[in-house]
Amino acid sequence: MKLKIHRGTHEIGGSCVELGTDSGKTRIVIDIGMPLVTPEGSTFEWREYKGQSTKQLLEQKVLPQVDGLYPCQSASVSALLVSHAHQDHYGFLRFLHPDIPVYMSGGTRGIVEVSNLFLDTRVNLGQVQSFTMWQQFQIGEFTITPYLMDHSAPDAAAFLIEADGKRVFYTGDFRGHGRKGILLKRLLADPIPNVDCLIMEGSMIGREEGIYSDEGAVERAIAKILANQCSYTFVFCSSQNLDRLVSIYRAVKRHRKILVVDLYTALVLDKLHSLSDNIPQFDWRGIRVLYGYAHARKIAEYDKGLLYRYRGSKINWDDIKSQPQDMVILARDNRYLRNPMLRKLQPSTGAKAIYSMWHGYLERTDLQKVLEVHHVEFVEIHTSGHAYVSSLKELALALRPRVMYPIHTFQPEEFGRLFANVVQIQDGEEREV
Repeated sequence: MKLKIHRGTHEIGGSCVELGTDSGKTRIVIDIGMPLVTPEGSTFEWREYKGQSTKQLLEQKVLPQVDGLYPCQSASVSALLVSHAHQDHYGFLRFLHPDIPVYMSGGTRGIVEVSNLFLDTRVNLGQVQSFTMWQQFQIGEFTITPYLMDHSAPDAAAFLIEADGKRVFYTGDFRGHGRKGILLKRLLADPIPNVDCLIMEGSMIGREEGIYSDEGAVERAIAKILANQCSYTFVFCSSQNLDRLVSIYRAVKRHRKILVVDLYTALVLDKLHSLSDNIPQFDWRGIRVLYGYAHARKIAEYDKGLLYRYRGSKINWDDIKSQPQDMVILARDNRYLRNPMLRKLQPSTGAKAIYSMWHGYLERTDLQKVLEVHHVEFVEIHTSGHAYVSSLKELALALRPRVMYPIHTFQPEEFGRLFANVVQIQDGEEREV
């Protein structure tokens, strides 16, 4: 079996891995992510490239250099696997050759459908086939077993990939301190035997773990703030982070507050309700839906019936203003926050904003200053969507791979100090498994 990591050996984001059988008859690609940084280390801005052709993006090496993957080439890749629905793992899926099938979990597909509607991701869903966790499926000469992993993206998968008498385990993004941490514990208790190659993410290598060690700590911290609130509480988090939404809802429910979500969030929760009975829904007690014009227009184009479906939970600005001390408003850093949300609500002293996302995003925005102008106190409460070094060590020790390749990390050189049998390679370098 042949391995080539096209992108990700020295960066977080943009993951893209290729595996091929010795016969050359079957080639698969795992993830086709949009990078987070440029080769120079600055923030990658997709808007600077939007509108360019696939050929132009390949010439500039914006797209991973995978032969036979794109419409301007003859399709020679057998399939593409998507580990989870984060842009740094599937953001370039829109450029895939239409003859190449795509495999992803049902939850990932649900997020992709909503993202197509709201985020202009333009994925061809006609190419998508859904797999079931822990059930083997075949792609040519490859046998693939997806493993459900704990991550901030719903229904995230790792893959055991077998061919030519070899076994490769690709972790995707994972952790052990979320609401599905039991999944990592089970894998550690009953590890996959005879792993020849482990391709393991290392996002948290070189980073501080932070104040809040797990989702339970996040929930308790949010609940503590809500206990004494006398004005609005704005919470900034990704609507696709189900673990975080559960933490927020549980804290809201504990203090009998009202969680106000937008139509985008309502649709995400609706799409993913089959994954778990614990995923909050638009019609649950204590949840209300705020209709924004832009979101309502998009949903009407997609399925007008959804606007009537969510109508029973609808809340308006006057309702929110009538009881500010009870309102926990899911917000996002955009123009809608500045106008109309802050302009209409006119927060008074006592309003708080809980920022529950990666701190690095704050460095790209003036959000804190905007909130300060409106007398909104700012606090960060977050835990990482990625595995701590201790969890990485536990997994590596349990699987005991014959060789490990770092991926999804800015600190690949640290792998050799932390783990055994590490081989550090460059993007595009081919290796025999």
